[in-house]
Amino acid sequence: MYLLQPHLHTRRAFLRRAGQLALTGTALPMALNLAALGGAAAFNVNPSDPNDYKALVCVFLYGGNDYANTVITYDDPSYNLYSAVRGGGSGQSAGGIALAKSELAATLLNPTVALANARQYALHPAMTGLASLFNTGKAAVQLNVGPLVVPLTRTQYNSGNRVTYPLPPKLFSHNDQQSIWQSSSPEGSTIGWGGNLGDLALSSNSNSLFTCISVTGNAVFLSGDSALSYQVSTSGAVAIKGVKSSVYGSNAVKDALTSLIQEPRAHTLENEYNKVVKRTVTSESQITSVLASTASSGVAPFLEPMPATFSGNSLASQLKMVARLIAGRAALGNKRQVFLVSLGGFDLHDNLISQQPVLMDRVSEAMTAFYEATVTLGVANKVTAFTASDFGRTLASNGDGSDHGWGGHHIMVGGAVKGKAFYGSAPPVSVASTSAPDDQWHVGQGRLLPSTSVDQYAATLARWFGVADSELAGILPNLKHFGAAAGRPDYPTDMGFMTG
Repeated sequence: MYLLQPHLHTRRAFLRRAGQLALTGTALPMALNLAALGGAAAFNVNPSDPNDYKALVCVFLYGGNDYANTVITYDDPSYNLYSAVRGGGSGQSAGGIALAKSELAATLLNPTVALANARQYALHPAMTGLASLFNTGKAAVQLNVGPLVVPLTRTQYNSGNRVTYPLPPKLFSHNDQQSIWQSSSPEGSTIGWGGNLGDLALSSNSNSLFTCISVTGNAVFLSGDSALSYQVSTSGAVAIKGVKSSVYGSNAVKDALTSLIQEPRAHTLENEYNKVVKRTVTSESQITSVLASTASSGVAPFLEPMPATFSGNSLASQLKMVARLIAGRAALGNKRQVFLVSLGGFDLHDNLISQQPVLMDRVSEAMTAFYEATVTLGVANKVTAFTASDFGRTLASNGDGSDHGWGGHHIMVGGAVKGKAFYGSAPPVSVASTSAPDDQWHVGQGRLLPSTSVDQYAATLARWFGVADSELAGILPNLKHFGAAAGRPDYPTDMGFMTG
């Protein structure tokens, strides 16, 4: 029996509960020893080596991206099935929500090692930049990845036996699946796997506050047991207006307010609040100073000024901010960082053909320019960006779009990515859930049952980031059900798309 309570089984949760017991005076020596062990597990970095730096950048596509029109099956047998399911026209022309095959020639992906059964894929026609990165070895595609508790086939899914074959909770729900992708738990979760990576990285950075940085507001992904999600906007650090500028035109009022909200207090809660405010003021000043030094230095293609081609591309603006913060990593004292950026609008039950091209263009141009920025900054091998989304969507058309699905295809970009390659299993093109007994990857309407779990995908990134195998279970609670140690070598815990 599998208990879907991952927060009860992590080492960090145990440390947290031990710490809570320590407050009562009943477990202090034990808690201190465990805390020491936790600190010993942190990354080993060289503070004097400017090249000792790594960053992960999660590009979250909110709304559930349509996988079938993002990484599009291209070989004739598969394309013809795709076109038939999606309402394509005769002669492989566009129709319904199917794209014409002729539109895909410019974004055809040419892997170093051909896929089995002569399968081929192309990216959406608007994604020429990412197709070029793939074909030059700087990007790769993870096929059919999504949340899983245990390895699962269609037969096991259809069995209804949720004790032996549990499902991720609340499948097909936007908020819950966003949270499960980011934290392994449904909506309401408070700890994400990006934040857990940050917990391990805190001692690697001289200023731990800048370990986990979101340029897209609040999200569980970057929240750790100890790591905080520091939020900036595309314009920079968020300032407290009354401290940053005059109040009612009076500098004297500003100075008085500054003193009041930062001075030590006798009341414990008041004092802690003022400590937080003081930290906010100090960190805003640090970020602002560093960004001023990277704003016009020309160290990256899209730092300043933002090219006109990026007009209206909020993802490009967010990734520009990430590039500027990475450019200032030495001044900020960072050796290991995790970032979150995002783009919304992918819930395309309607208008898929008219609206997805704009979104795909924004994703491609932003991620391509960001990679180019890392090259200019000299950290292309040190920074890895990867996509994630609520879920994939149905292969079947609902008339003008596609409905909520499960598995989907995702893209990894960076100099450390083993590019020009596909990872995972290429699913057959089908909408079946009971026919075609050799097809174990569809559960109706062309919803893909993931053949790679989010935990496997994340573990591959985490290992590259520096996480030891012994720490992975505390970050990704379902990973213990995958890999050779669990008797499932067909579901490896390292998908192989990152260099050592």
